[in-house]
Amino acid sequence: MSQESYRISKLLEHWIEHNDEHVKRFRVVAEEASSASLEDVAKYMRLAAEKGDEVKTHLQKALNSLNDKSGLKSGH
Repeated sequence: MSQESYRISKLLEHWIEHNDEHVKRFRVVAEEASSASLEDVAKYMRLAAEKGDEVKTHLQKALNSLNDKSGLKSGH
């Protein structure tokens, strides 16, 4: 794996993990908003969480593609 590929793989791994943290928090805040009768806020937070899941899918595909080209397996 080239130095540039390694750097990109580490960024992708970090972003996947960091994105997961955000998505979890979005869901918690959605529940808090719902409990506070802020249904519009809860709805948008749930949508943000769904989009975050989509982001993770794309990041994971990018990492898998990079690892396939490098002959490595993804840890995620």
